[in-house]
Amino acid sequence: MHTAADFSLQDQDGNWKNLSDYHGKWLVLYFYPKDNTPGCTTEACNFRDGRDTIKQLFNTEIVGVSTDGVESHKRFMSKHQLNFTLLSDPEHKVIAAYDSWQPKKFMGKQFMGTQRNTFIIDPAGLVVKEYRGVDPSTHAQQIIDDLRLLQSS
Repeated sequence: MHTAADFSLQDQDGNWKNLSDYHGKWLVLYFYPKDNTPGCTTEACNFRDGRDTIKQLFNTEIVGVSTDGVESHKRFMSKHQLNFTLLSDPEHKVIAAYDSWQPKKFMGKQFMGTQRNTFIIDPAGLVVKEYRGVDPSTHAQQIIDDLRLLQSS
């Protein structure tokens, strides 16, 4: 376990959110490459569908982070009826702080981009579980299963 990196980013409504806003709560902080792309949409919709169950486990909040802007997040949320917060990190400072800004390859080209990683943060601000390179189609259920294990321990 280690202390979660602090952040101060704008949400889909332009409001500033900080890690301290979630102090005393469990937090699922997930990083994803881009709004309205197939894998990211699948992952977001699975978190949307699992949100009530996740919220019941420790009163856990879900927060997604990408380099997309506030307006893009607003459209993405509206289009898919997302029921959790999305944060905009256009300079990828927070993404990098969570070691999720890494080299990627696509069609033979290498570039820097956001890795699909998730962190479960406890009420004291400690990262208790990390997931790297997740499968967007099964990840929300994986989070639910692991939160249930944490709750029973």
